[in-house]
Amino acid sequence: MIYFDNAATTRPYPEALKTYSEVASKIFGNPSSLHVLGSNAHRILEASRKQIAELLGVEPDTIIFTSGGTESDNWAIKGTAFAKKAFGKHIIVSDIEHPAVKESAKWLLEQEFDVSFAPVTKAGFVDVEELSQLIRQDTILVSCMAVNNEIGAIQPISAISKMLADKPSITFHVDAVQALGKVPLTNYLTERVDLASFSGHKFHAVRGVGFLYKKTGKTISPLLNGGGQESNLRSTTENVPGLASMAKALRLMIEKQEPTLVKLQAMRTVIMEALSTYDDLVLFSGQDDFAPNIVTFGIKGVRGEVLVHAFEAHDIYISTTSACSSKAGKPAGTLIAMGIPAEQAQTAVRISLDEENDMSQVEQFLTVFKMVYTQTQKVR
Repeated sequence: MIYFDNAATTRPYPEALKTYSEVASKIFGNPSSLHVLGSNAHRILEASRKQIAELLGVEPDTIIFTSGGTESDNWAIKGTAFAKKAFGKHIIVSDIEHPAVKESAKWLLEQEFDVSFAPVTKAGFVDVEELSQLIRQDTILVSCMAVNNEIGAIQPISAISKMLADKPSITFHVDAVQALGKVPLTNYLTERVDLASFSGHKFHAVRGVGFLYKKTGKTISPLLNGGGQESNLRSTTENVPGLASMAKALRLMIEKQEPTLVKLQAMRTVIMEALSTYDDLVLFSGQDDFAPNIVTFGIKGVRGEVLVHAFEAHDIYISTTSACSSKAGKPAGTLIAMGIPAEQAQTAVRISLDEENDMSQVEQFLTVFKMVYTQTQKVR
């Protein structure tokens, strides 16, 4: 099997699974309980928070545990909007955001907020100048992803941070779900970033855990009310085994990051160069300022799902861009925002690499691709 769908989810590290199993079986107390079993669970919970904070170079109290990227994004957008509505009701999100951000923004329209969508260039990058023109006196939030999940474009977070430097009243949120381990942390977790979303299963932790970075002093409405967990911001019994496994996975991923990035870039370069030789193929991902693990392309006249199943027949697993919207059969929203016609956007498929992949798998993929390309000749 060749698994090239790591942007959708990664295989959990064996060490992370071991941590999950040990904590679930041995540290099973409720971390809010007063007895020793609860104290042990609370100790593991806070140790996990401290480890994640240290790995990211932030303070432990800025890490709020969630169930993953979608929850973190929803909370960042809606929580900020309602916490700051007395100061304004205008928010800005880029036109290529993940549905967790974009749909949250659209939902806020129904709650009498005003939303602007910042345009992107034809290459898939947010136009910082155009974004700056959208800012108004009543703007309370700007949200932009660090790495686009559909084509891998690394967004200009540093440039947006500079543009917002003299606007401290505007909360700046970054969806960093696809960036962790693929782009240097300083590129997207800048001093100006107030909120950032992360998801464990994107870096070899188990599903169902993630976290929201919230800069000290920044205001956000509580997500869940109840017992007062997570500093009264998210009241629910914490998933201690999952969070411990996430801290372990993050440490392992960061330890391997430098050689992994070199390996990913080498594999991506080979794939990009090979695919660029085919006449009826369109590369939607570019070379410069793109994540080292994502290549998105399409064969003219061939729908993306046809290619996905063609490769699946050879035990190779790719995807039709975003996993969260692939079953809906809709063209990639990023490509539409880039001005690519819907018919062409529907041909898009995404390869997303990981440290577990190697060059022999790349070679096998390219061999199968040549076969599939030939088989689609009549359609093309």
